[in-house]
Amino acid sequence: MKVAIIGYGKMGREIERILVARGHEVALVIDVDNAGDLNASKMSGMDVAIEFTTPDTALGNIRCCLELGVPVVCGTTAWTAHLPEVEELCRQRAGAFFYASNYSIGVNVAFELNRRLAAMMNRFPEYDATVEEVHHVQKKDAPSGTATVLADDIVAVLDRKKSWVLGCTATGEFDPSELEIVSVRRSVAPGTHTVTYESSVDTITLTHNIKSRVGLAAGAVSAAEFLVAEVAAGRKGIFSMNNLLKL
Repeated sequence: MKVAIIGYGKMGREIERILVARGHEVALVIDVDNAGDLNASKMSGMDVAIEFTTPDTALGNIRCCLELGVPVVCGTTAWTAHLPEVEELCRQRAGAFFYASNYSIGVNVAFELNRRLAAMMNRFPEYDATVEEVHHVQKKDAPSGTATVLADDIVAVLDRKKSWVLGCTATGEFDPSELEIVSVRRSVAPGTHTVTYESSVDTITLTHNIKSRVGLAAGAVSAAEFLVAEVAAGRKGIFSMNNLLKL
């Protein structure tokens, strides 16, 4: 497949390496210095675009791809307040859009386990739930997109939690109906997400620890391959890792 990479940071470079290793053509790389190349002329003939940029630029990049008729896989986080807008544009343009907050197969299995665990723990109000995420200091958003998915899924199922909040107050006080997300930034930390249920007698934890970006990049490439195959079969619309992994 013929691919445009939008965003050429560490993830973009790893995605390029995997695409080439799988025999795909990286026909265009767009970054800050050549952002203007995201146009009809340069994007002509592209089978798919893979977008990993920043929260401030993701929406515009995705809109442009959909308006140009190019299927797009997006891995940028912290912009999803605009997700309904993108989904509506995708429908209007009869486009193809794949979004995941995390492209790791392991993380998406953890999402499924998290939903099942929350359903089980709903019966036991003596357990309080929290979510913690640990990332490198270069990560711009907090909480991570993965942490918000975990938290949203818990809030949707756990009757005693009505919303989530990033951290508690300076005095350590917080509303027990709020699910606390703790965000930690360290100099070297590829990414760890932990869901904890704690009572006075024991603790239950669900943890996913990513060892490198390779799993994320490979998942994004798999998503692009999946999306191109869906479009070739005449299926367009909005897709996620649940579709890819059949969860």
